[in-house]
Amino acid sequence: MALSKAPHIKLQETLERNILHGLSLEWDHSLWVLDEPERSKMKKPLFSLRDMGRKLGTWSSEKNEISLSRDHVLNCPWDDTREILIHEMAHQYADQVLHARDETPHGPLFRNACQRLRANPSASGHVRTLHERLQSNPRDHHDRHLMRIKKLMSLAESKNQHEAEAAMAKAHDLMKKYNLQVIAQHQTREFVSVFVGRPALRHFRESYYIANLLQDYYFVQGLWVSAYVLEKGKMGRVLEISGTCRNIKIATYVYDFVNRYIDSQWAAYKKNKKMNRYRKSDFAVGLVEGFTNKLACRKNAPKKDRPPETRALVKFQDPQLGEYMSHRYPHTRSFSRKTENHDAGILEDGFKIGEKMVISKGIVHNGSSGGAGTPKLLTNH
Repeated sequence: MALSKAPHIKLQETLERNILHGLSLEWDHSLWVLDEPERSKMKKPLFSLRDMGRKLGTWSSEKNEISLSRDHVLNCPWDDTREILIHEMAHQYADQVLHARDETPHGPLFRNACQRLRANPSASGHVRTLHERLQSNPRDHHDRHLMRIKKLMSLAESKNQHEAEAAMAKAHDLMKKYNLQVIAQHQTREFVSVFVGRPALRHFRESYYIANLLQDYYFVQGLWVSAYVLEKGKMGRVLEISGTCRNIKIATYVYDFVNRYIDSQWAAYKKNKKMNRYRKSDFAVGLVEGFTNKLACRKNAPKKDRPPETRALVKFQDPQLGEYMSHRYPHTRSFSRKTENHDAGILEDGFKIGEKMVISKGIVHNGSSGGAGTPKLLTNH
């Protein structure tokens, strides 16, 4: 009589089947950047997970198969996995559309394919993943601006509200000053795009307010993009932010901080009260609006009350980042959400708490944002 498989083996097999289904759906969706004649030349491949050592993925023209590293896929965030998938799709494009038979695997035609598919040409082989590159950038420890911001945010932990507010304000002023200088000097910069939060079929109202907060005050651009929801086996959406590594680190930390702050304040607020999840959204939206209002009041304060370098800042405009966004997302559309009934009293209570919130103590996070890790201080070396 055949022995039944152990439960953990069955669970992994189910998980891997779901992941392979997700890769198939992501492959379909990633073709949208191509013109119809090109899409028709891309033959739907087989997908597999294999033990590859340090290699992250491969494309086989003989098998018409894209294989990804099992260890990588099971242990990394989905945006890492999708980056590798699109890299292998670029190999497929070079093979099936450009007929790159007589050049090296990463030759000119492959680089052309990466440009067409918005793929990272160095995303496979013996290369660090997207989040590894963000977390271990050696420049961080020699970046005096980043270290000064980290120190100011540490000071923002002060129990004295006035001192904490002053430290956070100085950190924001330093971010503004640095980014304005870089933009004015037309320095060439490298941009990256990462998920914040988890892909989901539906996002609560506060997620959109936090997205606007990041875009308006933390020097990144955000877009809600399609992404596979592993738990549901369907394509959903997730917020993807784009910017320099420095600004991405700060923005993802702020995202995690605000969400954890909402959770802690809501737990205290609703104690001994019966309130549903929609009331939490009222509270959270109010909190984010209160914090945003505080930042806006500072930005719009009389000129004599603002540092000279921030007086010209009306709306964050970065031409290079704009070009990057236009290339990465050539086809975008707007959407609106139905206005939901809300409790004005809870919204106002959240607003008052948000006005007192101070972003403090960190720059980077350990793991992907959206609950997979906890905020971590940038250490000195």
